[in-house]
Amino acid sequence: MHKPDEAAKPTKQQEIWQDLELGLFCHFGINTFNDKEWGDGTDDPDTFHPTSMDCLQWARTAKKAGFKYLILTAKHHDGFCLWPTKTTDYSVKSVTWRTGKGDVVRECAEACRQEGIHFGIYLSPWDRHEPCYENKADYDQFYLEQLKELLTGYGPLIELWFDGAGSEGRQYDWKKICDTVTEYQPDAMIFNMGRPTIRWVGNEDGLAPETCRNTASEARASMFTEDMLTWLPDTPKWVPAECDVPIRKKHWFWHPDDEGSLLSLEELMDIYYKSVGRGTNLLLNVSPDRNGLFPEADAERLLEFGDEIRKRFSKPIKTVEGPGKSLELMLEEPAYMDHAIIMEEISEGERIKEYKLEAGQSGKWIELARGTSVGHKKINHFDRIMASRVRFTVLSCENQPLIRSFSVYHTGVEL
Repeated sequence: MHKPDEAAKPTKQQEIWQDLELGLFCHFGINTFNDKEWGDGTDDPDTFHPTSMDCLQWARTAKKAGFKYLILTAKHHDGFCLWPTKTTDYSVKSVTWRTGKGDVVRECAEACRQEGIHFGIYLSPWDRHEPCYENKADYDQFYLEQLKELLTGYGPLIELWFDGAGSEGRQYDWKKICDTVTEYQPDAMIFNMGRPTIRWVGNEDGLAPETCRNTASEARASMFTEDMLTWLPDTPKWVPAECDVPIRKKHWFWHPDDEGSLLSLEELMDIYYKSVGRGTNLLLNVSPDRNGLFPEADAERLLEFGDEIRKRFSKPIKTVEGPGKSLELMLEEPAYMDHAIIMEEISEGERIKEYKLEAGQSGKWIELARGTSVGHKKINHFDRIMASRVRFTVLSCENQPLIRSFSVYHTGVEL
């Protein structure tokens, strides 16, 4: 009988998604204009009135910071739709903004295409405005119609983000939902619900556990329950994690006078090490304000974050690759180093269970770090050392390890 990790391999679409590593979440909607996180569906739609919305600013900032995809809240729990849906009047077609002819989803999708980053959509299953929500059959059909509009009207999508918040205990027709995604957007990732191809990491702090494998049979539904989801029987074994976190502490939508909650660069880098550096993707939320723009402070922090990642990790001292339980990296001359990054060749699965890193110095090996899972990427930090040889040794594995890359760096950063 196969062990789960032996049999599990990613699809080509999952490999592409995992290589993206950094995604930007954009919570924008009627909540933005009513100083709310969770609207109850009763806010006047005409309060939605961005004065100078520029989705190109969002996409350009994301791209400049090194982010590879952007996910927009097309509909949050309040039920207000950022596209002119045929399913409800509670949408941008019922507002004075752009005389009811606006379509935020379209503008955002086109901006992402123009900037060469992927576009994804968040569509809340929970709908606090729609009267038919209380009738399961009617709402399932309503939701499918909304989903089909988004799947067919806005070009290729990288991800469909299905939030479990507010839906604890509610059963939707996930088979039809996921079959519809597969029919119209076969390359799109499905987040956490139904038949997911990626899972929620289990917190909104952007932090993966030290051991975070790509295989799973269940995940938490939301922040508001300890219950684990029951996925459809044909859910793949390979279900990598995505870590979501807002750039302003605990606030997903923009709020006035909230700049003090902006995460510091040091906090963002810690999150990066504990998300991307533990093999997951990071989905960092930056919210447009009532102008429809990223606030200057948030945009600057995002760009600083991207710059710092590049500063530390764009130029390895040396990189090697290959199969086997031991890889040695040899330099022509001794050099200072303080980080090592290991990546498995995940197209053949995740095989490493435990490893160690050592530096060769004065005829002996000095241990630098130990770890468990590697998967897509593992960032190891250690005290600065000068060495000409570094050895990566697999202590426990299933099948022969295949190393996509093993690199060492000198960042000059003390953590």
